[in-house]
Formats: sequence, structure tokens, C-alpha cells
Amino acid sequence: MLFDSHCHVNFKPFEKDRAEVMQRAFTDEINMIIVGSQLSTSQRAIEIANKYDKGVFAAIGLHPIHLEDQIYKDKIDGEEIEFRTRAEKFNSAAYEKLAATKKVAAFGETGFDFYHIQNKDKQKIINLQSAVLLAHLNLAEKLNKPVILHCRDAYAEMLDFLQKNRQKISGVLHCYSGTAEQAKAYLDLGLYLGFTGIITFKNKSLDALRQVVKETPLNRILVETDCPYLTPEPFRGQRNEPQYVKYVAQKIAEIKNISVKEVIEQTTKNIHQLFKI
Repeated sequence: MLFDSHCHVNFKPFEKDRAEVMQRAFTDEINMIIVGSQLSTSQRAIEIANKYDKGVFAAIGLHPIHLEDQIYKDKIDGEEIEFRTRAEKFNSAAYEKLAATKKVAAFGETGFDFYHIQNKDKQKIINLQSAVLLAHLNLAEKLNKPVILHCRDAYAEMLDFLQKNRQKISGVLHCYSGTAEQAKAYLDLGLYLGFTGIITFKNKSLDALRQVVKETPLNRILVETDCPYLTPEPFRGQRNEPQYVKYVAQKIAEIKNISVKEVIEQTTKNIHQLFKI
């Protein structure tokens, strides 16, 4: 049984055919953790997970891009997208209440996103992201749950923050794309690294990331889609979905020169060990 450790089937692109998308995953023996990015999508992740007796779990958290009220323009996997976010404060009491739900496996995604900082007062936004991240970490520690960390254009800053605030941390740095040196430092903190369809892209510039995959111990790796984004080859350019996590697993097997079965078995063990599910 393979596990998509990070998907967003709770997002709007799946509103019309969510049940079919999830059934395709189940047919391929793929379980999943549905990850929230705001209070509303965290609640929706739980609602979806509660519809299934097994194999579907939720993570709850406030993504750093949802701390500001503005219009973002982004480029994800070559596609230009535009979206509006409305500033949301981290409501610790509300998230703690949600965390009491049996299907909640983790807090997140939360973290640093410097790519999207458009405000002239950059340090003010960084301070806000830092405060919200720390609030997630404190709540996760209080309730004995791991965290799912988002990091974009801030690997050095995230590492510095965690080293100052946590000597050890239970969680995963999802969609990892940092350097090999940074990867080792994150692993030393106790984190797992999550890899997405990015490692299947044919860009030569991603060979360094594939080398990180090769050097990272298999018992510290999670596979994920981050769907609907970052669709792996051979479906790049289409909407991503949990079923496609198998292509990430296949690429890891190829990079490490091991069997896909070994990747599936070990990454699933990693899920159980980290999330206690």
C-alpha cells in the first residue's frame, strides 16, 4: 500500500470529481493525507477523511501565503496562475479543537514562503511567518503530533529558525528542493524529506535534486503529489492527483537503483512511524 503523504483533494480543482479521483487512488492501493492550508480547507480535509473508514487522513494548518490580504501571481510547473488570499490569523483554540478529531494526523502545512512576499516591509512579513510557524510547532508539541513544513525560497532561513527553536522536531519538510548540505542538516534535526513529481521532470537543472534523493536514506523519505500541482511525468501539464504518486515512487527506485516494492514498503513504514497512523 503506497501513501501520498501530501495532497490537496480538498481544493477547488477537485470539487466536481473528487470521489472519482479518490477511487482511482484506492484502486491502485494508494492511501493519502489531505493537507489544509487555512482553517476552511483544514475543516474540509477532515470532512473528506471522515467519509472513509480507512486510508484517508487529514492535516490542519495555516499556510504562510494566507497571512496576507493580496493578489498573488505565481508560476507552478510552467503554468501562470493568479489567486487572491485574505489575511487569516492563526486561531490556536480552533486548530486545537480540530486536532481532537481522530483523523487528524499532523499540523500543517505551515512554514516560510519568501517567494510570495510582495509587501515592501519584508521583515514584518517574515516576523509574522515566524510567529505563526512557532505557534504551530508549540501546538503540535503540546498535542504530540508531527508537523508538515512548507518552505519556498527560504531553506537557509528555515534551518536557522528551527535550529534556534527546536533541537529536534517530529515532522516532514514537504516538497523538498534544497541542497544536499541543507538536506543533511534537516535530517539531523529529525525531519523526514518529502519528494514530489519534480524529481521526474526532465530538466537537467534538477539533477542536483535527484542527487539529494540518492543520498537521502530511504527510511527518511516520504513520497507525495502536492496535487493538484507538480504533476509528474508522463502527465506533466495536466492536473495532478493522488494516483500519480506511484510515478514519484518509481523515480526514487530508479535513482537509488532499488525495486519499486522496496520504496513502497519503506516509505509506508515511514508514514506509520511519523504520523502514528
